[in-house]
Amino acid sequence: MRKDEKTDFRITFLNPPYISKFSRPQRSPAVTKSGTLYYPMWLAYAAAAAEKAGFSIDLIDAPADGLDMSSVTQKIKDFRPSLIVVDTSTPSIYNDAEVCNALKTALPDAFIVIVGTHVTALPEDSLKLNPSIDAAAVGEYDYTIAALAEALYIKTPLDAVAGLYFKDGTNTGLRPPIGSIDELPFVSRIYKRFLKMENYFNPNALFPMVTITTSRGCPHECIFCVYPQTLMGHKLRMRSVENVLDEIEYIISAFDGVKAIFFEDDTFTANRKRCVEISEGIIKRGIKISWTANARATLDYETMRVMKRAGCRSFCVGFESGSQEMLDNIKKKTVVENMGKFMEDARKAGILVHGCFMVGLPGETKQTMDMTLALAKRLNPDTVQFYPMMIYPGTEAYDWYSERGLLTTKDFSKWLTPWGLHNTVIKTEQLSSEALVRFCDNARREFYLRPAYLLYKLRQVIAHPEELKRTVKSARTFMKYLLRGSDLKKGEHCD
Repeated sequence: MRKDEKTDFRITFLNPPYISKFSRPQRSPAVTKSGTLYYPMWLAYAAAAAEKAGFSIDLIDAPADGLDMSSVTQKIKDFRPSLIVVDTSTPSIYNDAEVCNALKTALPDAFIVIVGTHVTALPEDSLKLNPSIDAAAVGEYDYTIAALAEALYIKTPLDAVAGLYFKDGTNTGLRPPIGSIDELPFVSRIYKRFLKMENYFNPNALFPMVTITTSRGCPHECIFCVYPQTLMGHKLRMRSVENVLDEIEYIISAFDGVKAIFFEDDTFTANRKRCVEISEGIIKRGIKISWTANARATLDYETMRVMKRAGCRSFCVGFESGSQEMLDNIKKKTVVENMGKFMEDARKAGILVHGCFMVGLPGETKQTMDMTLALAKRLNPDTVQFYPMMIYPGTEAYDWYSERGLLTTKDFSKWLTPWGLHNTVIKTEQLSSEALVRFCDNARREFYLRPAYLLYKLRQVIAHPEELKRTVKSARTFMKYLLRGSDLKKGEHCD
């Protein structure tokens, strides 16, 4: 069979409709108060792999494009796919199952497979939600979808396709993680063809930006982090430096007006030597673009210095807690007393830091939460988040809270408010959900409404006009929630 003979087999990859601007692809799916909207990166990677295998593809991001179910159905009917891949998430899983039902009604001969972190954690339960769902692809699903398409196209048994669960209760075992991720096409090429860059926003990066990843898997074992415990595993698999640099150059040439790249690796700085190699490669090639990356509060100044020279603008850092006991309880493997040195080095290097702080951790008390707020003020990052821990099936944290009766509901639709905002579904032995939300509201106000911080922000946008668009876009919705606070009756919290 020639590769070009497969093009009449069509595959639609769908980020299904739900609440407007619902950011399903992020680690904690929701409509965010900062306006954050993630690229459907894993779905796009799978689309790229299927196209590389010879199949015709379409990618629809309904929440980003504001498409309702009728519009999506018409687009899919016009494309006439034989296989439909539907992304899912924990908060939207019931909606996503209903979407599958509507698609099966419209295209009864299409094979429908669901993917995502929730499906990986609870494949049997997910398949039971609606008989219209034919299978679930678990874990890293790029090659699973390509192999499924191949089997459907040549009409061979599906039980030879690793990584699938079926509605009759059978499964084909786990598919090993991809060994060389350089084999995968650039995900940004799929973005360019099917998505609108202006739809996507992350307040940690200049706008507009493009999100990619340079690795898969994370060697760290934080109990709450969902991707390493479901999709990608803990083994760090890295793209070659040259492959990463080539994609950066493609993005700059292909995306008119792009201002930044966001490296969405679980921890971009997990391998310091490679950070330096990528940075030196950017400098050597004369690449000029701002970029942002996820980092741990253990990075050294020398590495930061080289990254800054290469265009690194900011880090997103999970400080999490001001209590060493809390950090140990979530297996963070960072040290509170070293965080100040990290921030000093970041300022010295000229790199901004977005700090993430969580409450409601195992063993949390009012005293340990106060320690977290005190740490945030002491570190004084450029921007911060305070939020109750968000937990999802498939993680050690989910099991911990569930086993102790500290999960307030197992109705996954309650993970969101009716407007799609994050809902707090945990409590601790000493603190209610409402107390956690109330603390976060107060912590945000105490941090952001300090006169010294407001003056700092004013000076920043005056000195760096390129920061103005990002700041205004984020603040437009965030400020009203900052002043109003969260709806304690609904348990919502800001992020």
